[in-house]
Amino acid sequence: MAGFRYADEPRMLKRFDAYCASHQLEEPVLTQPLVEVFCYGISYEKPSTRYNKERLLRRLGTFMCRQGYTAYVCPVTSMPKRSAYVPHIFSGDELLRLFLENDQRSAHCFSTRTLTSPLLFRLIYGCGLRVSEALNLRLSDVDLEEGTLNIRQAKNAKDRRISMAPRLLTRCKTYHITVHGMSSPETYFFSNRAGGRLNHTTVYREFRDILWNAGIPHSGHGPRIHDLRHTHCVHCLRQWVRDGKDLMTLLPYLAAYLGHTDFRGTQYYLRLTADVYPDMMDSMEVFLGSLIPKGAMTNETTN
Repeated sequence: MAGFRYADEPRMLKRFDAYCASHQLEEPVLTQPLVEVFCYGISYEKPSTRYNKERLLRRLGTFMCRQGYTAYVCPVTSMPKRSAYVPHIFSGDELLRLFLENDQRSAHCFSTRTLTSPLLFRLIYGCGLRVSEALNLRLSDVDLEEGTLNIRQAKNAKDRRISMAPRLLTRCKTYHITVHGMSSPETYFFSNRAGGRLNHTTVYREFRDILWNAGIPHSGHGPRIHDLRHTHCVHCLRQWVRDGKDLMTLLPYLAAYLGHTDFRGTQYYLRLTADVYPDMMDSMEVFLGSLIPKGAMTNETTN
């Protein structure tokens, strides 16, 4: 109902079942040695993999205890690597300069590339897309009648269908008529001259040029295109707080819209919104209290 898919956990449980079968374990008992060897027995596994094993077996142990079985409840001690990068949240003025510079470049040079750039970056910001999600769109994924995008096989193999704002839809229609008058449904929406998928490197180079000409400093690490997705989320939460919306009710919709597998990434945006707009912290805590993680950084910085 909320757009989440339970896929990774079943695969991990199958691995654990095979592990138990290989040790000829038939009794419904979850022992500490059994859990620890499964979680930590492979020396080269990433901390994030061990973290996922711990979380899964902790839930399994808790469930078994509730059912009256003897089970070791695994503590969660491994933590996935956190990114040290602090996302750049574009101000309204920066977004205006960014998009105006993009439009001016398009007006001075009529080509598919210059037509693509203004819509691509607006779509990433306006729909909170990952860069790869925008570049993977095909014509068949862009429903110009319903005003929706079909995001297929995104991160964590998740599909989702999201809506576009009316002005963004109008731009998509104009772009479709101008660029894809004779294209097949399987053509990439943002394609290169040969009709193939637009290259990440080309897009990043274009973005950095636009930042430079718009007077937005680039440190070598950021701002990144992905920060437009972060900015979308922060601006969305800021507007909801200003409008007095019930964030507890709306957060699941935001998580599903963004394609998050759980609420950790969405909670991260609560912290980020509070950091960028500290005057809203009191209002957010009224709604969410301890749900806002204290200075937490998650892998959503690249998610």
